[in-house]
Amino acid sequence: MAYNAILTKLNHYFDTNTTRNISWRQQQLQAIKQLVLENEQDFLNALQEDLAKPTLEAWLTEVSYVANDVDHVCKHLNNWSKPRKVSTPLVVQPGKSFIKPEPQGTVLIIGAWNYPLQLVLAPLIAVIAAGNCAIIKPSELAPAVSTLIAKLVPKYLDNNAISVVEGGVEETTELLTLPFNHIMYTGNGQVARIVMSAAAKHLTPVTLELGGKSPVYIDKSADITITAQRIAWGKWLNAGQTCIAPDYLLVSKELVEPLSIALKAQIKAMFGDEPKNSKSYGRVVNQRHCQRIANYFTDGEIVAGGESDIESCYIAPTIMINPSLDSALMTDEIFGAILPIVTIESFDKAKEFVKQRGKPLSAYIFSRDTQQVEQWINEISAGNQCINDVIMFNAVPDLPFGGTGPSGMGQYSGKAGFDNFSHLKSVLKRPFLKDLPVRFAPYSKLKLKLLRFIR
Repeated sequence: MAYNAILTKLNHYFDTNTTRNISWRQQQLQAIKQLVLENEQDFLNALQEDLAKPTLEAWLTEVSYVANDVDHVCKHLNNWSKPRKVSTPLVVQPGKSFIKPEPQGTVLIIGAWNYPLQLVLAPLIAVIAAGNCAIIKPSELAPAVSTLIAKLVPKYLDNNAISVVEGGVEETTELLTLPFNHIMYTGNGQVARIVMSAAAKHLTPVTLELGGKSPVYIDKSADITITAQRIAWGKWLNAGQTCIAPDYLLVSKELVEPLSIALKAQIKAMFGDEPKNSKSYGRVVNQRHCQRIANYFTDGEIVAGGESDIESCYIAPTIMINPSLDSALMTDEIFGAILPIVTIESFDKAKEFVKQRGKPLSAYIFSRDTQQVEQWINEISAGNQCINDVIMFNAVPDLPFGGTGPSGMGQYSGKAGFDNFSHLKSVLKRPFLKDLPVRFAPYSKLKLKLLRFIR
């Protein structure tokens, strides 16, 4: 398919200035909300088909997330899009200085399979809010959701401004040859390098939402029962296939056993004696990824779970203790239902452990020690942090979401998303009043003295 023709069509529409109109943006955003709510059951069915997502989980993290995001953006859009006044120094008076947010053009959004609805439409919300056109490429690994998006988007949104392209590597590769004004990619670091390389040929800015090994430090002052419940929910949400899920736990030797017992109790409370039969527990996206996760079982001592069924894409909620630190389990992003517990001697050693590894997308600490918490916030570099909980920062619409270093670049969600997909244009506006001669040649010592005085 001639994707260049689609891009040309969108660019021409962008040049009509239609998408700069705030009422157009509001209309399109409300159409996204209408799209997900009017077709809620179809999306829930598709998410069940692709990932066996439990209804409540799918509604909370996909359908409701998108609808709430629209509400938040629409509430603040008029204010975000206004010129932002800044002070004007004496040397350029009289004059007015301001920052004018303006749309960039046409944006390519490459979605991910683990949250195949949210990770396409949430970026689209930010892109439209900023006044851009978009081509969205849903993940081919979640075909039911991809098909539904491709079917519904043309019915609800302005086809002159938003197009959907389905397909896999071949289609994505072809899209990446085109001169977009911005590219948004959610996925892994290996593909992100390909995206950046392609974008560099056109000097196209990129937003990369990646992942990494999100650490959790648990101090002896933490409430173990509450800690275990929150970690268990966050780790085994979507069968562990969440980029901001806890990847491994760092605890003192004395906490390993009580924490393991508490986590096992939470697995039973949430998923029963046989999680495979639980309607509250999902599946791995495909057999290839399921086998990849199952291969980690040999990297440490299993104290809970450890069962797999590759044919049905099932990995049991699994706890492993003291894996080899150079094993694949501790060097790869797990992105699955295995939770390693690593013994650490002290809080300082825990900080050192995290700092020696790539900057994660998220970093968590459970502690009542306010000094430790402040040190963790100040010293641990990560895309996002949550204190005494996991993942829930993502439910705060005014908190930007994004990685740093190997966990990504750029941010979206709320105002950060609007700014990310806007060009923040600097403007100085001056009247036709006669200027002081001090700025103009011929220069003199007196003029220099005056400029030093008024600078």
